[in-house]
Amino acid sequence: MTNIQEVQREIVNEFTLFDDWMERYNYLIELSKDLPVIDAKYKKNDYLIRGCQSKVWLNAEYKDHKIILTADSDAIITKGIIALLIRVLSNRTPQEIINADLKFIDEIGLKQNLSPTRANGLLSMIKQIKLYAIAYDAKEKKN
Repeated sequence: MTNIQEVQREIVNEFTLFDDWMERYNYLIELSKDLPVIDAKYKKNDYLIRGCQSKVWLNAEYKDHKIILTADSDAIITKGIIALLIRVLSNRTPQEIINADLKFIDEIGLKQNLSPTRANGLLSMIKQIKLYAIAYDAKEKKN
């Protein structure tokens, strides 16, 4: 499996293929279509990410010392954003997620080209993923 930095490099390279942000938004929409469907039992308030303008449901499962992330959103651009985060962070150890420097977000200009409410939502998504990682890391160290 490729490491987090390699996946981020791939994403940056993909986004440099597009000349403007309308094309990049279209690419995010395409990415949203590839996001695996989250189990309906996770599309409940308990799994909603607070701080997002759109509804974003996120679930994290711990298997073989790795965190598997699944998500969905009712907004297509937001769904593309969470698809990017899952691509980078899913199937990683808690420590990999905790220590991840998600520099691709700035490198592709994502945060700068989102509305303030979507940018806050992006930060909320990252925060929730890292909180899952911290919780699973603490649980693993306890056992």
